[in-house]
Amino acid sequence: MKEVLSQSLEQRMQLRLSPLQIRLVRMLEMSEPEIEEEVRRELDDNPALEVADSVAGDDNAEESFNETADDMQLADYASEDDIPPYRLGINNRSADDSVFEPVAVAGGGSLIDYLMTQLAETEMSERQLDISRYVIGNLDDNGYMTRSLQQIEDDLAFDAGIEVPAEELKTVYNAIRRLDPAGVGANDLRDCLLLQLKRLPENDSTRLASEIVRDYFDIFSLRHFDRLASMLGVSRESLKAADEVIRSLDPKPASRIGESDADDRTRHIIPDFYVDVDQNDRVTVTMPNNIPDLVIERSFVAYDNGGENASSGKRQSEAQSFITKKRDEASDFIELLRMRRSTLMNVMEAIVRWQKDFFVSEDESRLRPMVLRDISSFTGLDISVISRATAGKYVATPGGVYPLKFFFNERVNDEEDASSHEILSSLKGLISDEDTTSPLSDDALTTMLNEMGYNIARRTVAKYRERLGIPVARLRKKI
Repeated sequence: MKEVLSQSLEQRMQLRLSPLQIRLVRMLEMSEPEIEEEVRRELDDNPALEVADSVAGDDNAEESFNETADDMQLADYASEDDIPPYRLGINNRSADDSVFEPVAVAGGGSLIDYLMTQLAETEMSERQLDISRYVIGNLDDNGYMTRSLQQIEDDLAFDAGIEVPAEELKTVYNAIRRLDPAGVGANDLRDCLLLQLKRLPENDSTRLASEIVRDYFDIFSLRHFDRLASMLGVSRESLKAADEVIRSLDPKPASRIGESDADDRTRHIIPDFYVDVDQNDRVTVTMPNNIPDLVIERSFVAYDNGGENASSGKRQSEAQSFITKKRDEASDFIELLRMRRSTLMNVMEAIVRWQKDFFVSEDESRLRPMVLRDISSFTGLDISVISRATAGKYVATPGGVYPLKFFFNERVNDEEDASSHEILSSLKGLISDEDTTSPLSDDALTTMLNEMGYNIARRTVAKYRERLGIPVARLRKKI
């Protein structure tokens, strides 16, 4: 059959997002600090955009005088180079302050740097320090060895070209295991605990703890205390004291190396919403507004295309095109900020109306089942918009700060109106009230929850227990 080329026309309906809508979606995902940075960037890039306060400030600049006495004294000097250092220094603390915290804090070093600094103070040779650096490079973030000494010896020979006798390598390795923090360089958990126990003052409890970890670690891990007490020939009180010693040890000794106090101080959350509840249980939602009011710069608003002769027509056309483009971009950006704020407020107010019982009581068991579709029906917004508007956002309430995703939870099953948070709260309460010498199994927890009216299966109970970070019954057992 002969092939024939032909043309045909057809109509097709498609929905496409405009560039303005795409940018709005991106701005919805931004947190409060991110949107503030976006505004600063736009003010720097677009000359047609300015802060409204600066306009009023220019009009009243001649009428206002805010120069302080210090400013007047600094103005007496011919240049900044002539100003004495003491006039530029600022003391932000009083004489009776008990604690002074400097503004700038040096960040923490890496695990390798921390250990090598300690080794540099020993009597190791340069060759041994090079070997030590290679050995330390095989530690993971928690301080455990990831390779055997034989493998490290082979790596040194083939990769670094250093022939290291097994005895010398072992000497270097043992020196690393004596460094701080105690437990670094361990091969496994048992080895890590033993290294830490050797650093503790010797008494009956530490000696018994060392014997348990060294010789009966598997039985101890299974929490078979009666069997352990019988095998060791000790009382339950002695065993309990040894158990407390072992529990005080750090299973991840090097996990904190590399973190600084400055990191801890900067690791904080800035809420995007605030919820207050008055005495009449009326809930009020507010949204912080650290973004200044933006307007179109006056020269861009008042620009007129007339009055130019023909010889300058091309340059005038280019200038007009630039001004129009920047003015439109500034106008769109102002409208995007308004739409973003309006959308976020609508979403948060819908969440508050749906979960009002929780905001009034701060009781997690009062959380109702809620999914994105529910908020979408409340606000009329698309589900994808709700998802982006709640991603990475936080709300501050009288009881604490919560991520917006915290309030979304599905029904446990179609037969009842219990939310997963309600089940989690009940499960947490049952485990907190259990007898620690005989913890509740998942089967027992399932039976008790069913008696409370929650029709759930054992596998669901196990899943919720793991979500709470609670171990199985045998690991919760105490003496």
